[in-house]
Amino acid sequence: MNNSLSRRVILGLLALSASSWSQSQTAKASWPEHAVKLIVGFPAGSSPDLTARALAEPLAKALGQNVIVENKVGAGGNIAADFVAKSTDGHTLGLMINGNMTIARILNPKVPYDPLKDLAPISLIGKAPLVLTVPASAPGETAAEWLSQAKKAGDKLSYASPGVGTVAHLGMELLKTKAGIAPVHVPYPGNPQIINAMLGGQVQLALLPPAMAAAQVRGGKLRAIGASSTGRSPVAAEVPSLSEIGVKDYQLEIWNAVAAPSSMPAAVSSKLSAVISEIVRAPEIRERLFQQGWQVVGSSPEGLRNRIESDTKALGDIIRSQKIEVN
Repeated sequence: MNNSLSRRVILGLLALSASSWSQSQTAKASWPEHAVKLIVGFPAGSSPDLTARALAEPLAKALGQNVIVENKVGAGGNIAADFVAKSTDGHTLGLMINGNMTIARILNPKVPYDPLKDLAPISLIGKAPLVLTVPASAPGETAAEWLSQAKKAGDKLSYASPGVGTVAHLGMELLKTKAGIAPVHVPYPGNPQIINAMLGGQVQLALLPPAMAAAQVRGGKLRAIGASSTGRSPVAAEVPSLSEIGVKDYQLEIWNAVAAPSSMPAAVSSKLSAVISEIVRAPEIRERLFQQGWQVVGSSPEGLRNRIESDTKALGDIIRSQKIEVN
């Protein structure tokens, strides 16, 4: 290639790069052009719904457009996640839990979207441990004594979860191997039903979100044995970590996040991430989410993607080792 031709090629590439950058900045500046939909895969009043509604008003003010929360319930949030993944209007986002963005397809290959390929991570909103909870009448004066009794009981105990493949289910299966206990799994439609089952004596333990566990513990109906964090979590500061009572190398968190279709321009994703991170770190919203049981994070798209990849591996290992599947 002669020098003249080489120079023309280089100038052409530079012009193309400049044009792409200009288009990216224009998209970033003009977005959103109309109302934004924030899709939630769980019913009104659920934790994801409450988080979405806490974000909606400040996000609308920051973007200068309405933010409309829509609930598309079913399949543990996967119906909503699939809707977001396939949206083409450029103004649809999803408020999702970690299962929808990590292990959905590992659990069930028939899930119609690929979390890693079809969803664009925007920002990790909040994280929390799960709290191992038992009825107030459970044996043992201390958490360590309860654990000792549970080891002796073997499969005479049963545990509840909000369904096969949920993080609470996977977390309990991991706990069984780490703690040397063997309770039998009983799935329920949701955490309110689990609490009723524990109060009624149908099941003897469960991993619950910290806010739900705390309300029952304060009322004297349930006992908190330990949290699934590596140390004490700010959202369950009064509960020892499970490692404190002798369950070594056990750590598990639930989290929620905002995602978009993978077709969302990177410039828009970055803009959204910055706006949302600022919103959730504001004292009023931080406190509101804390009261819902979330330790606020607010991350970059890259930070959320890293979390997705690490959790996909960790939870996927549990699924494969315990041969768990959802049909």
